Amino acid sequence: MKTSNVRLVVGAAALVLGCWACGKTEVAPKVAEAPAPAPIESSAPTTTSAEIPAPQVNVSKEIAQTCDIKFGDVSEAPKFDFDRAEVTQEDTSVLTQVATCLTTGPLKGRALHLVGRADPRGEAEYNMALGSRRADAVRQYLFSLGIDPSNIEVTSRGKLDATGTDEASWARDRRVDIDLK
Repeated sequence: MKTSNVRLVVGAAALVLGCWACGKTEVAPKVAEAPAPAPIESSAPTTTSAEIPAPQVNVSKEIAQTCDIKFGDVSEAPKFDFDRAEVTQEDTSVLTQVATCLTTGPLKGRALHLVGRADPRGEAEYNMALGSRRADAVRQYLFSLGIDPSNIEVTSRGKLDATGTDEASWARDRRVDIDLK
């Protein structure tokens, strides 16, 4: 009887390890905690849009113009990595500019709408959740910069509006759109 119990335990352990090793268990990617915002120095030199890389967030034209946000061409921007939802260092520059504009600038007190997006690969339900995690990562970072949580609405479109057909165009689909509410 003791030998059969040992075999049962060893067999169960092997099954669990086998599933884990072959990747059959599904674990959602961890959203990185937002880094502490860098202090904004008013004596910093003015930069041109060519000097700041475009982020994996897409700021609406209205916000970009009203807030004089400096960033490169959004269509060529680095986007979220495949199956990832972390705010990158490239994002912090533009998100800091957005937060400054909405906390002390011309759009002070305005509400935002964040829309998380994914490329067309994968299941619709998974991509909807991934888009939501991406938008939430941006929301958390904006919270850390002082934007009132009640002024940010988060939704996901997942892969519903994705147009990509290759790696370059899939990368453009993996983003968070930021617009005024």
